[in-house]
Amino acid sequence: MAVTDKAKGAKGVSAFLVDRDAPGFSIGKIERKMGLRGSHSCELVFDDCQLPADAILGREGDGFKIAMQVLDKGRLTMAACCLGAMEKLIEVSKAYAKTRITFGEPIANRQAIQWMLVDMEISAYAVRNSVYHAAWKLDRGERVTKEAAMVKVLATEAANKAADSAVQIHGGMGYMKGTAPERFYRDLRLTRIYEGTSEILRLLVAREMLK
Repeated sequence: MAVTDKAKGAKGVSAFLVDRDAPGFSIGKIERKMGLRGSHSCELVFDDCQLPADAILGREGDGFKIAMQVLDKGRLTMAACCLGAMEKLIEVSKAYAKTRITFGEPIANRQAIQWMLVDMEISAYAVRNSVYHAAWKLDRGERVTKEAAMVKVLATEAANKAADSAVQIHGGMGYMKGTAPERFYRDLRLTRIYEGTSEILRLLVAREMLK
Protein backbone atom coordinates (compact mmCIF):
# COMPACT_ATOMS: atom_id res chain seq x y z
CA MET A 1 0.00 0.00 0.00
CA ALA A 2 1.24 3.50 -0.79
CA VAL A 3 -0.20 7.02 -0.73
CA THR A 4 -0.62 8.22 -4.30
CA ASP A 5 -2.62 11.35 -3.52
CA LYS A 6 -2.17 12.89 -0.06
CA ALA A 7 -5.04 15.34 -0.59
CA LYS A 8 -7.64 12.53 -0.81
CA GLY A 9 -6.94 10.89 2.54
CA ALA A 10 -8.05 7.23 2.58
CA LYS A 11 -9.15 7.53 -1.05
CA GLY A 12 -5.60 8.48 -1.99
CA VAL A 13 -4.14 5.10 -1.01
CA SER A 14 -3.36 2.63 -3.79
CA ALA A 15 -2.44 -1.07 -3.71
CA PHE A 16 0.52 -2.50 -5.61
CA LEU A 17 1.93 -5.92 -6.37
CA VAL A 18 5.68 -5.71 -5.82
CA ASP A 19 7.94 -8.22 -7.53
CA ARG A 20 10.65 -9.62 -5.27
CA ASP A 21 13.28 -8.42 -7.75
CA ALA A 22 11.88 -4.88 -8.06
CA PRO A 23 14.63 -2.21 -7.92
CA GLY A 24 14.78 -0.66 -4.45
CA PHE A 25 12.96 -3.53 -2.71
CA SER A 26 14.68 -5.85 -0.28
CA ILE A 27 13.85 -8.13 2.64
CA GLY A 28 15.20 -7.15 6.04
CA LYS A 29 15.62 -9.14 9.23
CA ILE A 30 13.38 -12.05 10.12
CA GLU A 31 11.51 -11.25 13.34
CA ARG A 32 11.45 -13.74 16.20
CA LYS A 33 7.93 -14.17 17.56
CA MET A 34 6.55 -15.58 20.79
CA GLY A 35 4.35 -18.00 18.84
CA LEU A 36 3.39 -19.00 15.30
CA ARG A 37 7.03 -19.73 14.61
CA GLY A 38 6.19 -21.79 11.56
CA SER A 39 5.01 -18.58 9.90
CA HIS A 40 7.97 -16.32 9.22
CA SER A 41 7.55 -12.55 9.57
CA CYS A 42 10.18 -10.25 8.16
CA GLU A 43 10.85 -6.58 7.52
CA LEU A 44 10.14 -5.28 4.00
CA VAL A 45 12.42 -2.47 2.88
CA PHE A 46 11.42 0.02 0.16
CA ASP A 47 14.26 2.39 -0.74
CA ASP A 48 13.25 4.50 -3.77
CA CYS A 49 11.45 1.40 -5.03
CA GLN A 50 10.49 1.78 -8.68
CA LEU A 51 7.42 -0.04 -10.05
CA PRO A 52 5.92 -0.26 -13.53
CA ALA A 53 2.46 1.18 -14.14
CA ASP A 54 0.88 -2.27 -14.40
CA ALA A 55 1.97 -3.10 -10.84
CA ILE A 56 -1.08 -1.30 -9.44
CA LEU A 57 -3.80 -3.57 -8.06
CA GLY A 58 -7.24 -2.40 -9.13
CA ARG A 59 -7.47 1.30 -9.80
CA GLU A 60 -5.56 4.20 -8.32
CA GLY A 61 -7.12 5.15 -4.99
CA ASP A 62 -8.70 1.71 -4.42
CA GLY A 63 -6.10 0.55 -1.89
CA PHE A 64 -8.12 1.18 1.26
CA LYS A 65 -11.26 -0.26 -0.34
CA ILE A 66 -9.40 -3.42 -1.37
CA ALA A 67 -8.00 -3.83 2.14
CA MET A 68 -11.44 -3.49 3.70
CA GLN A 69 -12.98 -6.02 1.32
CA VAL A 70 -10.67 -8.79 2.47
CA LEU A 71 -10.99 -8.06 6.19
CA ASP A 72 -14.45 -9.59 6.71
CA LYS A 73 -13.36 -12.89 5.18
CA GLY A 74 -10.07 -12.75 7.04
CA ARG A 75 -11.80 -12.23 10.36
CA LEU A 76 -14.17 -15.14 9.73
CA THR A 77 -11.23 -17.32 8.73
CA MET A 78 -9.43 -16.37 11.94
CA ALA A 79 -12.51 -17.28 13.96
CA ALA A 80 -12.72 -20.65 12.20
CA CYS A 81 -9.04 -21.31 12.98
CA CYS A 82 -9.71 -20.54 16.64
CA LEU A 83 -12.63 -22.96 16.62
CA GLY A 84 -10.35 -25.71 15.33
CA ALA A 85 -7.82 -24.89 18.03
CA MET A 86 -10.51 -25.07 20.71
CA GLU A 87 -11.68 -28.45 19.47
CA LYS A 88 -8.11 -29.78 19.61
CA LEU A 89 -7.54 -28.33 23.08
CA ILE A 90 -10.72 -30.02 24.34
CA GLU A 91 -9.60 -33.31 22.78
CA VAL A 92 -6.14 -33.34 24.35
CA SER A 93 -7.43 -32.05 27.69
CA LYS A 94 -10.08 -34.77 27.94
CA ALA A 95 -7.53 -37.44 27.07
CA TYR A 96 -5.06 -36.18 29.67
CA ALA A 97 -7.73 -35.84 32.36
CA LYS A 98 -8.80 -39.43 31.83
CA THR A 99 -5.28 -40.82 32.10
CA ARG A 100 -3.68 -38.58 34.74
CA ILE A 101 -4.04 -40.38 38.05
CA THR A 102 -3.83 -38.60 41.38
CA PHE A 103 -4.77 -40.06 44.75
CA GLY A 104 -5.86 -43.28 43.07
CA GLU A 105 -8.23 -41.91 40.42
CA PRO A 106 -8.24 -39.93 37.15
CA ILE A 107 -8.41 -36.16 37.56
CA ALA A 108 -11.39 -36.30 35.16
CA ASN A 109 -13.41 -37.48 38.18
CA ARG A 110 -12.80 -34.18 39.96
CA GLN A 111 -15.45 -31.51 39.62
CA ALA A 112 -12.95 -28.67 39.23
CA ILE A 113 -11.51 -30.36 36.12
CA GLN A 114 -14.96 -31.26 34.80
CA TRP A 115 -16.14 -27.67 35.02
CA MET A 116 -13.12 -26.39 33.09
CA LEU A 117 -13.81 -28.95 30.37
CA VAL A 118 -17.51 -28.06 30.32
CA ASP A 119 -16.79 -24.36 30.02
CA MET A 120 -14.46 -25.09 27.09
CA GLU A 121 -17.19 -27.18 25.42
CA ILE A 122 -19.87 -24.50 25.95
CA SER A 123 -17.60 -21.83 24.47
CA ALA A 124 -16.74 -24.00 21.47
CA TYR A 125 -20.45 -24.61 20.85
CA ALA A 126 -21.17 -20.88 20.87
CA VAL A 127 -18.20 -20.11 18.62
CA ARG A 128 -19.07 -22.91 16.18
CA ASN A 129 -22.63 -21.73 15.66
CA SER A 130 -21.57 -18.08 15.40
CA VAL A 131 -18.91 -18.86 12.79
CA TYR A 132 -21.27 -21.01 10.75
CA HIS A 133 -24.03 -18.40 10.84
CA ALA A 134 -21.76 -15.55 9.75
CA ALA A 135 -20.24 -17.72 6.99
CA TRP A 136 -23.75 -18.64 5.81
CA LYS A 137 -24.65 -14.97 5.52
CA LEU A 138 -21.43 -14.28 3.61
CA ASP A 139 -22.19 -17.14 1.20
CA ARG A 140 -25.58 -15.52 0.54
CA GLY A 141 -23.81 -12.35 -0.53
CA GLU A 142 -24.84 -10.37 2.54
CA ARG A 143 -22.67 -7.74 4.20
CA VAL A 144 -21.18 -9.25 7.35
CA THR A 145 -18.86 -6.51 8.63
CA LYS A 146 -20.57 -6.41 12.03
CA GLU A 147 -20.97 -10.18 12.30
CA ALA A 148 -17.37 -10.87 11.29
CA ALA A 149 -16.11 -8.44 13.90
CA MET A 150 -18.29 -9.94 16.64
CA VAL A 151 -17.37 -13.51 15.75
CA LYS A 152 -13.67 -12.68 15.62
CA VAL A 153 -13.77 -11.16 19.12
CA LEU A 154 -15.86 -14.04 20.49
CA ALA A 155 -13.71 -16.78 18.95
CA THR A 156 -10.28 -15.35 19.71
CA GLU A 157 -11.05 -14.52 23.32
CA ALA A 158 -12.74 -17.88 23.87
CA ALA A 159 -9.81 -19.74 22.30
CA ASN A 160 -7.30 -17.92 24.49
CA LYS A 161 -9.33 -18.82 27.57
CA ALA A 162 -9.52 -22.44 26.40
CA ALA A 163 -5.74 -22.54 26.01
CA ASP A 164 -5.32 -21.21 29.52
CA SER A 165 -7.70 -23.86 30.85
CA ALA A 166 -5.84 -26.58 28.95
CA VAL A 167 -2.56 -25.55 30.56
CA GLN A 168 -4.27 -25.59 33.96
CA ILE A 169 -5.75 -29.05 33.38
CA HIS A 170 -2.37 -30.42 32.32
CA GLY A 171 -0.76 -28.84 35.38
CA GLY A 172 3.03 -28.66 35.28
CA MET A 173 3.13 -30.71 32.07
CA GLY A 174 1.07 -28.07 30.30
CA TYR A 175 3.81 -25.54 30.97
CA MET A 176 6.50 -27.65 29.33
CA LYS A 177 7.90 -26.98 25.87
CA GLY A 178 6.68 -29.39 23.23
CA THR A 179 3.23 -29.99 24.69
CA ALA A 180 0.07 -28.99 22.82
CA PRO A 181 -1.27 -26.66 25.56
CA GLU A 182 2.02 -24.75 25.76
CA ARG A 183 2.18 -24.23 22.00
CA PHE A 184 -1.48 -23.26 21.64
CA TYR A 185 -1.10 -20.86 24.57
CA ARG A 186 1.65 -18.98 22.69
CA ASP A 187 0.20 -19.27 19.19
CA LEU A 188 -3.33 -18.13 20.04
CA ARG A 189 -2.26 -14.95 21.79
CA LEU A 190 -1.69 -13.21 18.47
CA THR A 191 -5.26 -13.89 17.31
CA ARG A 192 -6.55 -11.08 19.53
CA ILE A 193 -4.22 -8.65 17.75
CA TYR A 194 -4.06 -9.25 14.00
CA GLU A 195 -6.96 -8.95 11.53
CA GLY A 196 -8.16 -6.21 13.88
CA THR A 197 -7.54 -6.05 17.62
CA SER A 198 -10.37 -6.90 20.00
CA GLU A 199 -10.46 -3.24 21.01
CA ILE A 200 -10.82 -1.82 17.48
CA LEU A 201 -13.40 -4.47 16.58
CA ARG A 202 -15.52 -3.48 19.57
CA LEU A 203 -15.40 0.10 18.29
CA LEU A 204 -16.45 -1.14 14.86
CA VAL A 205 -19.42 -3.06 16.28
CA ALA A 206 -20.45 -0.02 18.31
CA ARG A 207 -20.35 2.13 15.19
CA GLU A 208 -22.48 -0.40 13.30
CA MET A 209 -24.96 -0.62 16.18
CA LEU A 210 -25.36 3.14 16.56
CA LYS A 211 -25.76 4.08 12.90
